[in-house]
Amino acid sequence: MEPKTERNLALELARVTEAAALAAGRFMGRNDKHGSDAAAVNAMRVMLNQIEMDGVVVIGEGEKDEAPMLFNGERIGTGVAPQVDIAVDPIDGTRLLALGRANALATVGLADRGSMYDPGPFVYMDKLAVGPTARGAIDINATPADNLRSVARAKGCDVQDLTVVCLDRPRHDQLVAAIRAMGARIRLVTDGDVAGALMTAWPESGIDILMGVGGSPEAVLAACALTCMGGEIQGKLYPRNADEIERGRAAGYDTSRILHTADLVRSDNCFFAVTGITDGELLPGVKYFGQGARTHSLVMRSKSGTVREITATHRLDKLMKFSDIKYD
Repeated sequence: MEPKTERNLALELARVTEAAALAAGRFMGRNDKHGSDAAAVNAMRVMLNQIEMDGVVVIGEGEKDEAPMLFNGERIGTGVAPQVDIAVDPIDGTRLLALGRANALATVGLADRGSMYDPGPFVYMDKLAVGPTARGAIDINATPADNLRSVARAKGCDVQDLTVVCLDRPRHDQLVAAIRAMGARIRLVTDGDVAGALMTAWPESGIDILMGVGGSPEAVLAACALTCMGGEIQGKLYPRNADEIERGRAAGYDTSRILHTADLVRSDNCFFAVTGITDGELLPGVKYFGQGARTHSLVMRSKSGTVREITATHRLDKLMKFSDIKYD
């Protein structure tokens, strides 16, 4: 593994997610997923390439969203040290943004070169995520009931006081029934894997635990953030079909292995930034006014444990005089 990154890149990442959110926010409710994704990807790539770093995209857009930029393996940055892995999700919740719904976010994570987990052919992962107060209290091989009891004990509350966030999918029918049988509250979301994991570590969100099958790339991004915030994520690869199983076996993957936070990001020096695109429990969305806009972001670094809340006002008329990004 390459030498660890010593420069604090967290604040530089704020400009990256702010740009993606500003570019994508114009598409709220316009039902143009491709247009919004293209705008966010372009903005994020422009800003990432201005950072003094030698970056390689490990979790990217290319295969999943047929994007021509920020694909897995792309080199990003100015090409000088530090050497880092990059995980991006320019819009976590593309459909949420297209339909004008809550919790669409722009996210990016960095870590030392060679530290990010590559899920290979596996698109999905079964996941559990919690914030700092329940760290060490979850076991992905345990039943939902056992995990809820354990998290409630760790948080000093009753199971009925817990709120679980879970993707609203038919594959989760049995999971949802088990949660309801325990009396816990459930927040079903149509999209937003990364947002759900981050909410567990952000007290103001009211979310205690993430459960269920979601995207495997999103698990790596969530691991970056939860490493910074002191939370925990566990996952197991979730094959969709026999082809994924065979390709994974040929590449040496073990679908029975529990992937802990430190397996998904093998670094104690992670950087993560997230900016709200639409209003949500985690962050307010972009607000436009006249020639300007206001954004709300969280930026964090695991080495220091610092999590910053940033509210920024942007003069778009000035930005567009020298920027390669379209904000109008």
